[in-house]
Amino acid sequence: QMKKQCDQKLVIRMKTECIPCSLNFNTQCPAGYTKITNGTGIPDCRYYLEIKTHTLSFPGCRHHCMKEFEQPECCKGYWGPDCMGK
Repeated sequence: QMKKQCDQKLVIRMKTECIPCSLNFNTQCPAGYTKITNGTGIPDCRYYLEIKTHTLSFPGCRHHCMKEFEQPECCKGYWGPDCMGK
């Protein structure tokens, strides 16, 4: 029997909020996401502090997270919720 269901594996990537690197060690990814960076994360961003009338910008760190999931899809030549043939 021909395979009717050909699910696609999708990866969603996201980054956590930029914060001081020294505070980023224990930052967690959102529920369902896996942290793919470790330690203090990646120093590729800036965070801002407002002090009275000035806004100061500082280099910061953030973590990269990913989530994998399967998207149901029919194989070529099949269609519909039950992947019916032609």
